[in-house]
This record gives sequence, C-alpha cells and structure tokens, in this order.
Amino acid sequence: MSAACDYLFLTLARAPQPHPALAQKLAAAGPTLQASGGEVVGQWAPQLGWANDEAAVLVRWRGERGDLGPIAGAQGVTEAKIDRLTPTIRPDDADRPEGGGIYVHRWFEIEAGAEDEFVRLSSQGWAHFETLFDARIFGLFRAELSPADRARGTSRLLLITRYGDHGVWEASRDPSTEAMQIFLRRQQLTRRSWAASTRLVG
Repeated sequence: MSAACDYLFLTLARAPQPHPALAQKLAAAGPTLQASGGEVVGQWAPQLGWANDEAAVLVRWRGERGDLGPIAGAQGVTEAKIDRLTPTIRPDDADRPEGGGIYVHRWFEIEAGAEDEFVRLSSQGWAHFETLFDARIFGLFRAELSPADRARGTSRLLLITRYGDHGVWEASRDPSTEAMQIFLRRQQLTRRSWAASTRLVG
C-alpha cells in the first residue's frame, strides 16, 4: 500500500528571502516529523502561476499521519491549506523529486467515479510522453474528497511533472503526438484544471 502524503500550500510572511527561510524551518522540523513517521519529500517555490509569497511542501508518512503543526504553524507561515493525498501509480514510497528543470503542479477536477480511467489513460500517455521529451512524471495523487467535491460530484487529482525547462513544456503541448491524443481522451473526463510552474528548493 502506498504511503499517505500531505500537500501543504502555504502563504509566507513578507521577508527578504522567504523560500530559503522556509527551507530552514523544514530542516528544523525534520526530526519532529521523523519521530512520527513523516518526511519532507519536496519544497517548491513559484515561477509562473503562484504569487511570490506562495509555496508548496509535500510530506510523506510511513504510517498514520502525524502532526503538521511544525510546518503549518512555523514562524513565517501565515496560511496553510492542506490536502490529504494518496499516490496512484507514482510515486513509489522511496521516490524523491530530482533537482534541476521546472516542476509543473497541475490539479484536475474530474467527474466522480472516473478516477481509475483517468489514472489508466495517464499511465498509457506517459509511456510515450517520457520517451519524446525531457520530462518525467514524479507523481499523480488522488486528493481526499472535500465537502465541496461531494457537492459538485467531482474528484481532484494532483499531477507533479518535471520538465527540462519551459521550452520543453511548450514543445510537449504538440497535439499530433500519440501521448497528447491519449491525454485528449483524459481531458474529456475533466471539468476543469489549473497549473503552475515551480522550482524545487534545495
């Protein structure tokens, strides 16, 4: 069974270098997280699509979810939105994001009940996508249903993909590739999606 994850979307207090400061806070929180079976898998800072005071942190748990207070309540964090995630076919429990390039975080809001088909189409598309471009899917995660999800009859998934650079991302939009043809079928299951490009910190 895949390890549970928490995705923290943070708003940071105004500071000269808020993202390096957050990295220091995460390093300080490391022993406390480890004691409860958690680890910080990645920290991301904005490039396009997020405000300059926003950040994301992915935490992975070996067992039951522990206390996220050392991160969400850290000095310099003014707001924390937390999504509980379950990995699908990626990442494996030991996987970590590799440095360099850019990371695109893309949320999908899809029809409830279409999750398995969405994941299957994603896996099929990746087989072609990753051979054509300097790109690697780090993870596709299902988010725990919120009251708003239930009211809308939707589910949410988060896709985190590493690209060599923004030029690779643009080239990968080519609609003639076999991968994009598969992703177009996936898009039919999607009510809306939104994305941001980021850089991995540390």
